[in-house]
Amino acid sequence: MTTNGNGSQSETLLRIENLKMYFPITQGIIFQRHVGDIKAVDGLNFSIRRGETLGLVGESGCGKSTTGRAILQLYRPTAGTVEFDGQELTTLKGEPLRKMRRNMQMIFQDPYASLNPRMTVGSIIGEPLEVHNIASGKERRERVKELLNIVGLNPYFINRYPHEFSGGQRQRIGVARALAVQPDFIVCDEPISALDVSIQAQVINLLEELQEQFGLTYLFIAHDLAVVRHISDRIAVMYLGKIVELTDRATLYREPMHPYTQALLSAVPIPDPVAEEEREKKRVILEGDVPSPANPPKGCNFCTRCPLKGRVMQEKGINCDEVEPEFREVHSGHWVACHLY
Repeated sequence: MTTNGNGSQSETLLRIENLKMYFPITQGIIFQRHVGDIKAVDGLNFSIRRGETLGLVGESGCGKSTTGRAILQLYRPTAGTVEFDGQELTTLKGEPLRKMRRNMQMIFQDPYASLNPRMTVGSIIGEPLEVHNIASGKERRERVKELLNIVGLNPYFINRYPHEFSGGQRQRIGVARALAVQPDFIVCDEPISALDVSIQAQVINLLEELQEQFGLTYLFIAHDLAVVRHISDRIAVMYLGKIVELTDRATLYREPMHPYTQALLSAVPIPDPVAEEEREKKRVILEGDVPSPANPPKGCNFCTRCPLKGRVMQEKGINCDEVEPEFREVHSGHWVACHLY
């Protein structure tokens, strides 16, 4: 059994070990040669327990969505293992993988791009039922109406097209499509980032109700820390292809350890003016830009922007530019990749 941020063996639904997803960089028009890699995901270790929601947060381009797609084998990982309910997914191909996909679904980020404009709502939601030979004909139509009702849409919308719906309604259609095959695990890839703020809470509440009703397990990808705090049981913070901190939501917001997590949380607005004024004094402003995933730093991924790099050298005698920190458990259930701990 691994120890890198994983839950106990008995309750673990999904286990990720040393997951890497590299995209090759090539040069040449006729004779292309491999000159490097974009390290979108670089050695992730974590697990998700059955029935929980793990929030995955980080700034744009850090590898969150790629992680979700690699878990579902929409991208075939460069290295590492993805174990779902005791089954290793990276070695599956063809029909066995197709059957396994019935247990894992995805809600996509953009409700405008993820629904085929040429298909009716009934065809979009019913397609997974047909692909997996679950229902056909009248039975499929009744199941689609039931799913529309579950996600809060009128069953009589079954013959309408996506352009006839608002963004929030389209995302509900996407949720219904994911639920069609009765999965155990759903990757929610920033499902509310393209929606109006007034609609976001409705979709979040819907996801929570469905989780309670059907016993679902979520990987909830987002960059809005307030939303992640509301819906997640545990939170993993990602930076430049690596997880830098992983713990339960209460601990993360009360006692963030990694300098990057501290900087992220210091930027979250607080509705209390007095508390916000106090927090202004402690706000962490990061300097510089995120390095390219094609050429990440040799040591710690965060070393080029870390405000505590000098303190690490002074207290620990470690050069963050040269030595990569180990992702280790510093308290029970609290994992951090920083030389300070």
